[in-house]
Amino acid sequence: MDTTFIGKKSAAAGGWGALKSCGKQLLQSGMPLSGARTMLKANQPDGFDCPGCAWGDPEHGSSFEFCENGVKAVSWEATEKRATPAFFAEHTVSDLRKLSDYELELNGRLTHPMRYDAATDRYLPVAWEDAFAEIGAILKSLDSPDRAEFYTSGRASNEAAYLYQLFVRIYGTNNFPDCSNMCHEASGVALRQSIGVGKGTVLLEDFEKADAIFVIGQNPGTNHPRMLGDLRRAALRGARIVVLNPVRERGLEKFSDPQDKIEMLRGGATDIASHYFQPKLGGDMAAVRGMAKVVFAAEDAAIAASLPSVLDHAFIAEHCDGFAEYRAAVEATGWDQIEDQSGLTRAEIERAADVYMKADSVICTWAMGVTQHLHSVATIREISNFMFLRGNVGRPGAGLCPVRGHSNVQGDRTVGINEKPPAAFLDALEKHFGFAVPRKHGHNVLAAIGAMLDGSAQAFIGLGGNFARATPDSALVEKALRGLKLTVNVGTKPNHSHLMPGEVSFILPCLGRTEMDMGANGTSQLVSVEDSMSMVHGSAGINRPASPHLLSEVGIIAGIAEATVGNSVVNWSDLAGDYDKIRDHIEATIPGFEEYNRRLRKPRGFHLRNAAAEREWNTPAAKATFFACPLPEETVHQKARKGEGRYALQTFRSHDQYNTTVYGLDDRYRGVYGERQVIFIHPEDLKALGAEAGERVDVIGEFDDGVERIAPDFRFVPYDIPRGSIAGYYPELNVLVPVGSAGAESDTPTSKSIMVSFRKRQASAA
Repeated sequence: MDTTFIGKKSAAAGGWGALKSCGKQLLQSGMPLSGARTMLKANQPDGFDCPGCAWGDPEHGSSFEFCENGVKAVSWEATEKRATPAFFAEHTVSDLRKLSDYELELNGRLTHPMRYDAATDRYLPVAWEDAFAEIGAILKSLDSPDRAEFYTSGRASNEAAYLYQLFVRIYGTNNFPDCSNMCHEASGVALRQSIGVGKGTVLLEDFEKADAIFVIGQNPGTNHPRMLGDLRRAALRGARIVVLNPVRERGLEKFSDPQDKIEMLRGGATDIASHYFQPKLGGDMAAVRGMAKVVFAAEDAAIAASLPSVLDHAFIAEHCDGFAEYRAAVEATGWDQIEDQSGLTRAEIERAADVYMKADSVICTWAMGVTQHLHSVATIREISNFMFLRGNVGRPGAGLCPVRGHSNVQGDRTVGINEKPPAAFLDALEKHFGFAVPRKHGHNVLAAIGAMLDGSAQAFIGLGGNFARATPDSALVEKALRGLKLTVNVGTKPNHSHLMPGEVSFILPCLGRTEMDMGANGTSQLVSVEDSMSMVHGSAGINRPASPHLLSEVGIIAGIAEATVGNSVVNWSDLAGDYDKIRDHIEATIPGFEEYNRRLRKPRGFHLRNAAAEREWNTPAAKATFFACPLPEETVHQKARKGEGRYALQTFRSHDQYNTTVYGLDDRYRGVYGERQVIFIHPEDLKALGAEAGERVDVIGEFDDGVERIAPDFRFVPYDIPRGSIAGYYPELNVLVPVGSAGAESDTPTSKSIMVSFRKRQASAA
């Protein structure tokens, strides 16, 4: 059995391995020296916002923070390689489809706008003016604006996103499928219900004051490595860090800070997690319910012994609604159900709860390990309930902290990318711009896919991203895209979405975050982004554009808009030439952006007010709201064990990728090298299957809708993961995520709750 791809895991996250990996990435880009100089401007007041993740920057400022993700993202964008018209002339689209995501994007930066020619099955260069004119003509020819879908990636700036939503609403629809629909939608929905605002309540400075930090369903080492620096500093000053994650992740165990010279020279590392618990997939809500049950028992014991209260009764009385009902729901939940559903023992849950009760200030942070389940909204409300018990919202060192992935996914939603826009925002647009705003709710990602599949959608515009690979049921989505009348993809490198052309298809190349964007007056333009802590800061590229034929995202949007809706409402080219004017419109229509242009030019930018962080609750009860929901009847791991040979699968990133962008084929934190088609599985489960490490299998989706879903030719990797739960990389496994399985209330694909089985692969098939 071939196990050469399975090797030694890194002793710690970061360290010399991170430095070596960064050097490799810079060399691969072909621009090691300029790439290194570029990195020194990442996340700096006079530089650009790193496209690598949405982890926050401190209000008080800081020196350069080393980040392996940032180096990979910057070198990937600043490569010397070019995907020119000659590249597309050499390869048919059918041939390019055979390349992996990694192989395709290795061809470098797009340099010219391209139009698909069905007769030759190739993309051919096209003039910008001709592309805009044809796109506008097709959009105007549709019998309803609702037949077009307008997708947004979270890497778009506030200015691009605002202009995009303005154009689309003037056009006449609220169809805004957005990357947030696939990741943190549950956080927004649940937090709006619980605290009245769909964002986290903490600042980065709160991590310097917390006594305990609970990290649930999150892997910072791979997804947002700068967070490890803040966790490391918290651990060194004695804060307790409690991790709930089914998979043992190296970054949550040990971190060697590349900026700590002594630690690096000694080959040392800092322990991150003081407590590491491994619930089974979908078991987080039960684990948190169990901790609440322990807190209530401790409160009863304290009262009986005349000891100080465990609960923050003053906070609950003044600021909360629904407490009695929630306590009754917790007490009605038995330990047998909690243990079985969570996959943790009562003793483990009690140890976690003890940390919570002994800490004066607690932060709870989570990511997609929580948000991509059927019951994600209920789980996040349960986390909020738990934090309310001791008043851990709305004071220093405490709060709720969902950590987004894309660098501006939160900002895009703030400035209007929303298929269900608030009435107040639409009213403001209508009053300020003087046009009749569409009021009917539009399509999110899953609704857009449904419209493509049933033929009601005829056009797709993608502002960045890789829709075909990021979405569930990728085989169905690829077929749906190819059946459209028009597909348009704005991007920096070729990706698989570009290879699913509709009847008319364009690839429109844009500037990257690191590149200078020259305005009408000949000076470099500033864009803005919002991080996970609601800090809004400026970003100005410093590199020469990869091609003189590139336009900014704003410029591309303006060109399509002018060709589609004309200039009667706004002058699009005027806005594209001066982003200050776009920000003036944002200030006039969105609360919190007062003096936008002035405050944006302050070092580190400014913070958008969060009412819940100030204990102002914009909920129906005008209070923080407890939700007394029962636990799910069954989670995915409980359902899976009812069928012989069935397992609960979650998809996640390797250490050499960011979302659908694959930088390399190694995952050194998990000990996998040169291979992506792998399944991480408990050694005893492997033994029970009668299989060995490295054995090849087909992974079969077990969703009962009559659709055959197969991910062929994957290899087993024994790993520290609960029995019955398995894991593997997306986008390769997205083919198994059913478009018909979505989170209750969030409509988010259940990429962490996939039931599968295995079929041994015959040697001839391999």
